[in-house]
Amino acid sequence: MAGGSQRVYKQRIKSTQSLKKMFRAQELIAASRISKARGRTASAAPYERAITRAVSAVATHTSMDHPLTSERPDTNRVAVLVIASDRGMAGSYSASIIRESERLINQLTAEGKDVSLYAAGRRAISYYRYRGRQLAGQWSYGSDFPQSETATEIADTLLGAFLAPVAEGGVGELHVVYTQFVNMVTQRPRVVRMLPLEIVEGVAVPGENEALPLYDFEPSPEQVLDSLLPRYVRSRIFSFMLDAAASELASRQRAMHTATDNAEDLIRTYTRLANQARQADITQEISEIVSGADALAAS
Repeated sequence: MAGGSQRVYKQRIKSTQSLKKMFRAQELIAASRISKARGRTASAAPYERAITRAVSAVATHTSMDHPLTSERPDTNRVAVLVIASDRGMAGSYSASIIRESERLINQLTAEGKDVSLYAAGRRAISYYRYRGRQLAGQWSYGSDFPQSETATEIADTLLGAFLAPVAEGGVGELHVVYTQFVNMVTQRPRVVRMLPLEIVEGVAVPGENEALPLYDFEPSPEQVLDSLLPRYVRSRIFSFMLDAAASELASRQRAMHTATDNAEDLIRTYTRLANQARQADITQEISEIVSGADALAAS
């Protein structure tokens, strides 16, 4: 029995060592990519600030009611975009996003609104598919290294849904659920209402009290705004995806580090149990030898 226990523990030690190597490799990969992901987020920030400032400046020079800034009283349908991960092994990253999405969906439903669901990332897609939830749009996009082309495709799809007539499934609001990167330890789910846009006159970027630069508009403020607003939506969605990518990699690095530590603890436990089983086996063999010797002496 003891010999069998030794074999079981040795097999467990071997399999746990293999898992430990995999966890360690995933941790190192995430660590090597996190700095690049944070760099991409920082690189995109100046463009986002500039286009936000430009949109605010144009809005102060025109009284035009643009379709992207106007409420739609003709429909109670709203769109929700969930930005999750394509892969697992990132701790509670995807679970937190889905939990926040479900909270938002329940809140919108309680307000009497009909939710059209859009999902970016295989984890969100598989979650809603398994539960029989219909998706109006879905994208598997390489969540830890998103591309601007994918962000443009997602933004154009959502813009089309917002501008579409009610008979064609048009929506009156667009909400985005993603994970905001705070630091390497903290990443929090966040909900943003993207459409209709809320333009605050005289404020370029939240938290900044800079005076807006002076602009000359050609051909007109209305046409410039018509061109800028879709670009603004695309840039915001891309920035959300970049933030989510940095959050995913930070969560994966932390989760894999914890998994590696747990694997080491498990190996130590199995090694101790294997040694105890080996000692019990030796003790049993010695007892059998002594018993045999005593039997021979008695005969």
